[in-house]
Amino acid sequence: MIMLKNNCILSRFNTSVFLLVVVLISSCTFFKPNKKPESIARVGKNYLYKQDIATLVPTGTSKEDSILLVHDFIDRWASQKLLIDAAERNISESKEREFNSLLKQYKVDLYTKAYLEDVVKRTVDTAISLEELQRYYKENKENFKTNGPLVRLRYVNLLKDNPRFSTIRSKFFDYSKKDKKFWDTYTMQCKSFALNDTVWVDMSQVYVKLPVVNPENRDDIIQAGKKSEIQDKENVYLIKVTNVIGKNQISPFEYIKPTLKEVLLNKRKLELIKKFEKEITDDAIKNKDYEIY
Repeated sequence: MIMLKNNCILSRFNTSVFLLVVVLISSCTFFKPNKKPESIARVGKNYLYKQDIATLVPTGTSKEDSILLVHDFIDRWASQKLLIDAAERNISESKEREFNSLLKQYKVDLYTKAYLEDVVKRTVDTAISLEELQRYYKENKENFKTNGPLVRLRYVNLLKDNPRFSTIRSKFFDYSKKDKKFWDTYTMQCKSFALNDTVWVDMSQVYVKLPVVNPENRDDIIQAGKKSEIQDKENVYLIKVTNVIGKNQISPFEYIKPTLKEVLLNKRKLELIKKFEKEITDDAIKNKDYEIY
């Protein structure tokens, strides 16, 4: 009986010691001050911390440039804080209510837009068949008029003194796909070239690629079936125009195809968003989360 009593006392002693150790450890942790971030500037109650500029200076920047970057950043930060403090003190109550309303609406718009974009990204089918594109083009081609002339042409730009100029000129104006090996070799001698005359381009691209063509002489050179040989001080340009479409004409299908795809894709996205908005509203009504009183 005495032994049992001693064991009970010992047990209570061990428990007390254990609790005391726990309390001491907890106290040490509680009273240990948390490491505060190092502040580098203050405006009123606003602090700028060292960690806020940790990635400001690019690697390899000189010490002088680094100092200038940091000082400029701190000055801009301080100016913004001072301005917003002054604005909040001096703005009228009506303007404050207006701005708070705008901020709330902006948050709603920002969140819903991000959410819907994520839903669309995960759900919408981005594959659009050629048949869909052609059908949409046929039904809506009057809506796709040219903003300016479109051209199909081929050209080469080479030095006047090229030793194979006569051969290149002959092959160019009597162009044949059978001459592929010839052109694989001799286009390397050209300063620039484009031999695919099945692609429609607008005149702005022609002006860039062919500086000898300008708005003044365009109508003389850019004519369907026209062959031209134009020289400047060092170069000679050989040009063969295959076809031309004027301004305010229906755009060719191949030229407008990327735009058609974008239009159809946006159409699908809008339809998906409308469907999603309806479904989420219907579910809320069904679950009694949405009621009109």
